[in-house]
Amino acid sequence: MRKVKQLTAESFKPFGTFGALTPPTDTPLVDAGVIKFWPDCGGVLSLGPFGNNEVAIGVCQVTWRNPQVDVTEFHSSTGEGNIPLDGDIYIHVAPPSPGDEPPLDAFEIFRVPQGTCVVLKPGVWHHAPFSTKPGAVVNTVILLPQRTYANDCEVAELDADEVVTFEA
Repeated sequence: MRKVKQLTAESFKPFGTFGALTPPTDTPLVDAGVIKFWPDCGGVLSLGPFGNNEVAIGVCQVTWRNPQVDVTEFHSSTGEGNIPLDGDIYIHVAPPSPGDEPPLDAFEIFRVPQGTCVVLKPGVWHHAPFSTKPGAVVNTVILLPQRTYANDCEVAELDADEVVTFEA
């Protein structure tokens, strides 16, 4: 059984970046009284060759389920952004691997605080997040190029003896 890891720049570096969607400094780029603007708060999403590089905004709503990875996916040509809106989530990740076999020994689990934008690198194995509390429903914004699931999504369902379990 694997333990949930603290989300730090160093521990998450192999998989992508993250940033809180709150002002990063006391000094905004624009400060016009009623308008203040801080750019680039949540990381940069590298979009792939599909479409015209427009970001499609989706919502993934998750409720509590057993903390185990029995399905995973990757996008070979694009990163993916995830922003939990109304609660913390767990995400599982593993580095890119040759072919379409997930590297089961390399899976790691991170707790992502509400309002934090996690940006996964292309090729990183992942899937829908997990709610961190029984009974809690968490809405997560998903940022991807339009039609990624039709054009660039390799899904692997794990056999019972391959399932990766974790504990908080």
